[in-house]
Amino acid sequence: MLIRSIEVMRQSTPLKKPFKTALRTVVNAESVLVRIQADDGRVGWGEAPATIVITGDSLDSIHSAIVNTFTPLLVGKSLLAYEQLLQAVHHSMIGSSSAKAAVDMAIYDLVAQYCGLPLYQFLGGYKDRIETDFTVSVNAPKEMGEDALRYVQDGFNVLKIKVGKDDAQEDIERIKEIRSRVGSAVKIRVDANQGWQVKDAVRAIRRMEDLGLDIELVEQPVKAHDIEGLKAVTDAVETPVMADESVFSPAQAFEVLKRRAADLINIKLMKSGGIYKAQIINHIAEEFGVECMVGSMIESRVAVTAAAHLAASKKNITRFDFDAPLMMRSDIVVGGVRYDGRIMTFPDEPGLGIRDVLHSRTIGVVG
Repeated sequence: MLIRSIEVMRQSTPLKKPFKTALRTVVNAESVLVRIQADDGRVGWGEAPATIVITGDSLDSIHSAIVNTFTPLLVGKSLLAYEQLLQAVHHSMIGSSSAKAAVDMAIYDLVAQYCGLPLYQFLGGYKDRIETDFTVSVNAPKEMGEDALRYVQDGFNVLKIKVGKDDAQEDIERIKEIRSRVGSAVKIRVDANQGWQVKDAVRAIRRMEDLGLDIELVEQPVKAHDIEGLKAVTDAVETPVMADESVFSPAQAFEVLKRRAADLINIKLMKSGGIYKAQIINHIAEEFGVECMVGSMIESRVAVTAAAHLAASKKNITRFDFDAPLMMRSDIVVGGVRYDGRIMTFPDEPGLGIRDVLHSRTIGVVG
């Protein structure tokens, strides 16, 4: 099974409500789509959103990496030697993790199709359904409380609360308001997106502990590069701390885990460069006895389907953050992972089970 052609497309889908974090505000979900066709007619899909403030990747840079760097390496090559292909992609350029992820997931889609298995079974098949949390964007406490209550009424029992945009005291008020609205049965995860200083993080988390706000975990409280600061927070509080932006690569995961700088790791395909490296990160974490979450950026069901297949395949991946497609005004994907409220299930079709992507605009075909 040889790669015959690689098609690159773009799509833009409005969100129901602006998505706000300490790092950015998103109004439209924009991404580059990749469609790889094999010589036997099979098609594999991939996707990469632009998250410049996190990965450094723009739509133009993603497009350029796929067309000018990866495509010459891949067209005409055998998909059954996918280890060679993925190694070549990862060693062909520094960075561009989102572009690498898009190509990676399309390759895995095709290989799993060839084997006649849904991707989550091809990768390990640990479970066949998962439950996503839902994210509350950072706004005024009252608005966040109203949003949180609405999501709980919609059936979500785990909320991920964005903070870190203002001072830590205001963030405490946000969490107090949300906890008072949703009651004690709902799990609350706090995500500061690097928005706190070390001492402010320690003070805020300890205060939330003293108030009995029952926080399940705090994600990336300090700057991504500040591993010493991350460890200082982890050591100073009882609430589990999750590393997100601090961990892109397996080497970074090993460093964080070796230093016991975090209690949990959040894996995202757009950071790791796809499923190939994401599996290595998870295996390293598992050997350290550390559980992982798999999350996503603001992505359509193309990329989220790939990430969800990975998440379902592994025992050590115990938390799931895949609400982005539910934030969009329209669904552009035919096939793929299915939502029934917070429950996500997988199609029986081999690979990703994606049959088509609507309303996308082709900007290049090679092969």
